[in-house]
Amino acid sequence: MFLNKIRHSLVFKLIMIMAVICFVAISVWAYFSINYQRTKAVGDTLGVADRISKTIRLGTHYAMMLNARDDINQIIQNTASQKEIENVRIYNKQGFIKFSNVPSEVDKIAHLESEACNICHRQEPPLVTLSLEKRKRIVSKGSKERLLGIITPIYNEPGCSEQCHFHDADAEVLGALDLVISLKETDAEIVRYEQSIVFLALAIFVVPSFFIFVFVYKFVIRPIRQLTEETTHITNGTQITRIDSDAESEIGQLASAFDTMRHRITEHQRELTKQKNEYQNLFERVPCLITVQDRNYRLINFNREFYNKYHPKIGDFCYVTYKGRTTRCKDCPVEKTFRDGKSHYSEEQGMSKNGIMEHWIVRTSPVKNAAGEIVAAMEINLDITQRKELEQMVELSEKKYHAIFNNIPNPVFVLDNETLTILDCNESVTEVYGYRVEEIQGKPFSTLFDPSHAMEDLDTQIRSSSIINSARHRRSDNQAMFVDIWISPSEYPGQKVLLVTTSDITERLETEDQFIQAAKLATLGEMATGVAHELNQPLSVIKTASSFCIEKIKKKQDIKGEILKTLISKIDSNVDRASKIITHMRDFARKSHVTLERVDILDILERSCEIFSQQLKVRGITVEWAITPPLPFVMTDPGRLEQVFINLFINARDAIEAKAEANGSDPDMDRRITIRGYAMDKMVHVEIEDTGTGVPDHVADKIFQPFFTTKEVGKGTGLGLSISYGIIRECSGQISIKETSPQGTTFQVMLPADRS
Repeated sequence: MFLNKIRHSLVFKLIMIMAVICFVAISVWAYFSINYQRTKAVGDTLGVADRISKTIRLGTHYAMMLNARDDINQIIQNTASQKEIENVRIYNKQGFIKFSNVPSEVDKIAHLESEACNICHRQEPPLVTLSLEKRKRIVSKGSKERLLGIITPIYNEPGCSEQCHFHDADAEVLGALDLVISLKETDAEIVRYEQSIVFLALAIFVVPSFFIFVFVYKFVIRPIRQLTEETTHITNGTQITRIDSDAESEIGQLASAFDTMRHRITEHQRELTKQKNEYQNLFERVPCLITVQDRNYRLINFNREFYNKYHPKIGDFCYVTYKGRTTRCKDCPVEKTFRDGKSHYSEEQGMSKNGIMEHWIVRTSPVKNAAGEIVAAMEINLDITQRKELEQMVELSEKKYHAIFNNIPNPVFVLDNETLTILDCNESVTEVYGYRVEEIQGKPFSTLFDPSHAMEDLDTQIRSSSIINSARHRRSDNQAMFVDIWISPSEYPGQKVLLVTTSDITERLETEDQFIQAAKLATLGEMATGVAHELNQPLSVIKTASSFCIEKIKKKQDIKGEILKTLISKIDSNVDRASKIITHMRDFARKSHVTLERVDILDILERSCEIFSQQLKVRGITVEWAITPPLPFVMTDPGRLEQVFINLFINARDAIEAKAEANGSDPDMDRRITIRGYAMDKMVHVEIEDTGTGVPDHVADKIFQPFFTTKEVGKGTGLGLSISYGIIRECSGQISIKETSPQGTTFQVMLPADRS
């Protein structure tokens, strides 16, 4: 019984484990250490023997050269007299012992099979060079003593054969020095070392075992017994006494953990009670309706919110209490939860006790017992009556705004921001374009544009512009129309869209065309004198040539061929010149539609100036050209742009003449029109500068307004500059007064350069 108790004790197990570990560790360490010490001891002795052999060989070298045998014997005797040196022998090549510390061995021959000779003579021819390890031998002397022998070859040196002439010069080895040393002291040292290791192993086992026993008993076994007793107290709920142990030790920490555990169990019990109360309070105070129902839809529990609103009693049917029904709901989520054990959702409505229709969002969840069986269902109802009322208000608002959207007199389109597809449009689209709403929905907005509409990268311009003026559209009957387009980004149920409004400006453009045509006719009226001068010159040439021919015919005189050819050429060229002037005037006066095309602005300038060339000369006005080539092409209507330049030339001419009249027709007055042209910042700039009266500052802002003029009554319509302003704006350009002063005015026209 006692031995069995000891065998199962912790102390015995620790001591045995330590003993096994120490035994294995010390055994391994002792094995390698003893082997190392043995090898080291023999190696050290071998080194000493090798040094002694070399010393003897070097010491006898001189005596051998003199053949002083007595000196050699004396050296050998002196060396052999040292402690632990057993024998010193010198063999000749034939195996005879020539010198020895034992006189009886001298001149005796050693057999080749002996241990000393066999080292070199174990093969033919005998070995000449051997390592130190191969030259050693260990033999036993009796049963308790070992001897270490080392053979050192005596090599034939040049001095040996040259001085004594006794040895053949071809011989490599003359003999061998054999030194034998006793290993008695070395072996005794190794035995002492082994004994010390054994005693050390016993000490390492016994001493720690004792201290382990004392330590474990005091600091482990006794506290564990106390802890065992205290666990019984914890189990029984009796008073606990604190264990007397170091608080910083593991047992002390374990004791502290026991005490902490007791306190925490008590605290957790209080916390569980507190949480139970808190959850009950949460259940009671949740701002929504919570009920717990059995399989018969009877209330078995409910929160305060539900009670305050409906004042139910335990056992009432849920559908009677707050839904005003006599039977359960058709789509009852509680029934579904009892059927499949899952959570379910629904929206329900019912009449309250106040006669008001109420709406709820209902969510159910199963209540299970410890066995996992569904014993009840929890139903959470969120009152959404107010939200439903807001939804109805929003629906009414949407209907109102939809009615406004459809009654807007201008067509309104809702485009997808990415694809520019028409998502929706109002009913005005049908009135203006002739398309039904469902017919136009889903089509690209570009479908409405006329194929001849000159607009590159239409989609990019729609996305990046806020206004597109005078776009050419087509109605459903393929009839052309002009519209202004306003574009603004907006939101449309969950996506980004473009809100596009169009305005039919076809009638307005026709009216503007009439104004432009009237302005052209007014301009032609003002140009009549100049045109008369232009036509008078070619007619005069034709008249002179024809009169010359008639005179010659009347006098019946011959006209030389060269003269006749010259006269006819003059008549022909001047007829072409007059025809060109008339054609130019007819083209200018013709009513034209707006068509933007790629034109050379310098060519338009030259054509505009050509009409006035003669009348400007008559008035003494010079024209200076300051063009910085090259001028890029522009996209414009050439006829309308020519009208703009003609209006500017007429204004410049009139301003110069008005200044001349004010100065009393001063012949020295500067009468000059300067035309400049250059490209800058992707724009083509044209400037027309005159030396006239200038535009007063107080009317400069009104100069482009319709029917506004600074000329006297009857000398201007007030339409020229306003029409020019509209024409330039249609081409996405600008026209303005760059400079004005009493010394003259500079008008500037800027048009986008076309780089295609």
